[in-house]
Amino acid sequence: MRPNATDPTLLQPGRWSFWRDSRFLQALAQAIFVVLVLIAGRWLVGNLFTSLEERGLDLNFQFLQRTAGFGIGEGLPFERTDSFWRAFVVGFVNSIRVIVFGLALATVLGILAGISLLSGNWLLRNLVSAYVEVMRNTPLLVQLFFIYFGIILKLPSLQERLIVGQFSLSNRGFYFPRAVPQDGATLWLVLAGAALVGGIILYRILLKKRILTGSETWPGLKAGLLIFGIPLISWFLIPGNPFTLEYPDLVGLRMEGGARLTPEFAGILIGLVLYTGAFIADIVRAGILAVPKGQLEAAKASGLTQAQVLRLVILPQAMRVIIPPLTNQYLNLAKNSSLAVGVGFPDLYNISSTIFNQSGQAVQVISLMMVTYLLMSLLISAVMNVLNERLKIPER
Repeated sequence: MRPNATDPTLLQPGRWSFWRDSRFLQALAQAIFVVLVLIAGRWLVGNLFTSLEERGLDLNFQFLQRTAGFGIGEGLPFERTDSFWRAFVVGFVNSIRVIVFGLALATVLGILAGISLLSGNWLLRNLVSAYVEVMRNTPLLVQLFFIYFGIILKLPSLQERLIVGQFSLSNRGFYFPRAVPQDGATLWLVLAGAALVGGIILYRILLKKRILTGSETWPGLKAGLLIFGIPLISWFLIPGNPFTLEYPDLVGLRMEGGARLTPEFAGILIGLVLYTGAFIADIVRAGILAVPKGQLEAAKASGLTQAQVLRLVILPQAMRVIIPPLTNQYLNLAKNSSLAVGVGFPDLYNISSTIFNQSGQAVQVISLMMVTYLLMSLLISAVMNVLNERLKIPER
């Protein structure tokens, strides 16, 4: 028999069927999920401590003060008698070097390649398109092996190196002159830094004045004169040269003096730049195509050159579309730098692997390494988010 809809017991205000309330059921499901996660976490942590106790290990980080006992061939000065912590710092700095140079060069390459994908030159457009397709559709590790083992290590030996002036190239690296600071170097760097800051401020002031008044204030020219003029004048006014050049020279079977770009650093840097630059190129192409064609036609009608249209009209608007996916590529480059172990470059991951192999403290080392990569990625994301906010169209 069907219940009577007019039954007063069904309409009593004090009655509540919790199994029919969707809000209660959702809260109950979430509570059950949290409890299951806590139980699983408790089991994993307990299992970890049990395993560590069986092996006579613990979770403290005092092992980082122990002597490393291995050498590092590149980066900050490091001796075998230094600590594991010093080795970790050397690896971190090496990773930062790769990431910073990689981000800058990949950005330049990606912008140029993205613009070239829309070029009216048939040969240039198709060559760049082929580069983008090859890089995007082959694994990065394979590309690194090809660049390092198939190109860099196949260069001439040190005795048969390619020499252009004071620059030389061989399978032992790229050698070039090194600037050695002298007594007046500190003063000159301070003046150059002040000129750079003053030039940026002057540029912003003159640009704002030109926008408000419509009169030509030549912000780029005047800021450039300040930025380059003060360092140039101070170079001649400071007694003695602030810097002198030290040239590389072959002594016996090795090069001495100057600076060196090692094959390992060149291999990981070139690989990351070419790989990430291909993805950035496609992002730039899509961003440019997202700008309404009316903007392009209006800019050309106003008498602007092709370069001015691209610099003043197209790219500023395209950046609003480019920045979000560009952030993902920057993060990918930072994380892909860990593949440097494939070419023997002593980066953060490579040295961390050596540390936990030597110490046996895998949990602490891997945790420390993960936190470091996380902080680097969060820093890149924060900078790009600030840039994205500044490029947003203000809402009313």
